Amino acid sequence: MKVVIFCGGLGTRLRDSGGSNLPKPLVRIGYRPVLWHVMKYYAHFGHKDFILCLGKAADLIKEYFLTYSEWVTNNFTLTDGGKTIELETNDIKDWRITFVDTGQRASVGQRLKAVKSYLGNDEVFLANYADGLTDLDLPRQLEAFFESRKVACFLAVKPSQSFHVVRHDENNLVKDIRFVRDSDVIINGGYFVFRRSIFDYIGDGEDLVIEPFARLIRDRQLLAYPYDNFWCMDTFKDQAELTEMYERGNPPWAVWRNDGRRTILSAT
Repeated sequence: MKVVIFCGGLGTRLRDSGGSNLPKPLVRIGYRPVLWHVMKYYAHFGHKDFILCLGKAADLIKEYFLTYSEWVTNNFTLTDGGKTIELETNDIKDWRITFVDTGQRASVGQRLKAVKSYLGNDEVFLANYADGLTDLDLPRQLEAFFESRKVACFLAVKPSQSFHVVRHDENNLVKDIRFVRDSDVIINGGYFVFRRSIFDYIGDGEDLVIEPFARLIRDRQLLAYPYDNFWCMDTFKDQAELTEMYERGNPPWAVWRNDGRRTILSAT
């Protein structure tokens, strides 16, 4: 299936991690940006045809992939006086990436509409934000989606941010306060699965989650897939915690495994 990824945001909540001009999808986790980690996740499950919905700082995202260096995250042997690199594995050799300018200030809904023609005749496709990481077993979500016969599905998760949920009475006296992950709050975690008919629910100028999802709910066509394991990435604190996980050598979202293939590259 094709994978649509929304890459248009600047990531104001991540500005402490690299400056106000850094697009959110390029915030680094270890050696690679979070966008790469999201794409690597889908590729692990065989979904390697990507459509990137670009907006702010689109040139930086294009440049990143146009100057991509496989050796950064792969073991290799250098021979022939440094002229030849023998990669033990490779990351993106079999990926297809379509870069689409979907507007500087467009909403997610309008970005999705802008890439409709790039989906071809595919009846079902995947979509996601460029900043969410998970260890979700994607085939299980897809199985639930197909069994439901609904138009749309998203991951329903508990927030990863550190804040407290407060309940109070009519006199503003606090009745209860608890950490958000200990509450009943559930949010949209992305990892969408859509049928092509999703476009019938998106009007001109509309975002994805508000009006279109309200129509899906009315028609009983929106499926939530509850998931209470690893899901994270939204703020600078999250980015720092994910980097620490990566540096410890066991990031939970890295569901991919090396396949042992060798690739010969010219170093010049």
